[in-house]
Amino acid sequence: MPTQMTATRDRVALGAMVFAVLLAQVLLYPGVDTLVAALGAETTLDASTWFLAAEFAAFVVFAGLWGALSDRTGRRTPYIAAGAAGGAVGYAALALLAGRFDLSFTTVLAVRALQGAATVGAFSLAMTMLMDLEGGHGRNMAAAGVAIGSGTALGAPLGGQLYGVSPTAPLWVASALLAGVGALALFTTDRAPEGRRDSLARVVASVRDTPTLSLPYAFGFLDRFTAGFFALVGTLYFRTVFGLDPAATGLLLAAFFAPFALLQYPFGVLSDRIGRTGPILAGSAAYGVGVIAVGQAPTVALAGVGMVAVGVLGALMAPATMALVTDLARSEERGVAMAGFNAAGSLGFLGGVVVGGTVAGTFGYPAAFLVAGGCEIVLALATLPAFLRLDTGRSATFASGERTE
Repeated sequence: MPTQMTATRDRVALGAMVFAVLLAQVLLYPGVDTLVAALGAETTLDASTWFLAAEFAAFVVFAGLWGALSDRTGRRTPYIAAGAAGGAVGYAALALLAGRFDLSFTTVLAVRALQGAATVGAFSLAMTMLMDLEGGHGRNMAAAGVAIGSGTALGAPLGGQLYGVSPTAPLWVASALLAGVGALALFTTDRAPEGRRDSLARVVASVRDTPTLSLPYAFGFLDRFTAGFFALVGTLYFRTVFGLDPAATGLLLAAFFAPFALLQYPFGVLSDRIGRTGPILAGSAAYGVGVIAVGQAPTVALAGVGMVAVGVLGALMAPATMALVTDLARSEERGVAMAGFNAAGSLGFLGGVVVGGTVAGTFGYPAAFLVAGGCEIVLALATLPAFLRLDTGRSATFASGERTE
């Protein structure tokens, strides 16, 4: 019982860390065009694209390094604390740059990238520590999903309100949140498996030897592609087409993130019982249709209904996708496996920002929504044969934490 109580306490603490990192991140989205203007940018769409892309490019580069270092040393919490502290400093530095120094926007982007390089360590390794817990992979990854969804759901409307105070208010709150993550990590039990003495390259290579991980990685990529798409294109779409201010835009984004957060846990438990294939494939295909529908909505009300539907479908597939990573990875390789998933997701977010922004700027918003949603549908259809060949067992296997071939 004490062990179970400690695990429950740590599950809550780790969920709180993931929540805080995502909350800090999403606070910036509803008025990102206002923020980049305060930081010295001369455009809106292009500057917003690069500002969001700089952080996620750093996520892609550094997620694997944090994970490999954690696996090799057999420690997680010191690196979470270090990454969170670095992220807190980075957010504060961005706030100090706004209107105080005559620096180029390129310098701002460099600081943003450094902030992202640190923040991804806290985010990815907190999720890895949830993988280390017993109790069912779907259940543990659902806890991560609830944290992600809750952070993004609250971050959108709260960020919109903070922009009403000042363009830099979201940055200061984000810095405080990351500082809290660093402090909390120091009081969380470190359950990382014993470190490996072989090189970081061999640790990464051992994950490459599990080609089935490409399945959750591919879906993680596209799921975060749509997240990046909504963060930039969706925000600007709601603000320009419907004439919404940052506060109203945040509420519309929350129409997606609220059901996405609330339904993660029951859907994660469901995937432990029925398997991963149905929630991932059916959820992704329907999710893609929903994304396309939002881009065709003629009114704010219909767009809001579409966002709620997309949130429900996202909650169906997200915990099952993350749990599949845990199903397939060896226990001593979870840090790198989850880092790979987060790197794929960050690359997807980056693609959603860059590709979505480019398509929207060239062909218009409806075409951009069609591309984002269509990719989800195509991936679900293309990977159906691979999923039918993949047998990850039922709930007993999922709960054991053993990898199946």
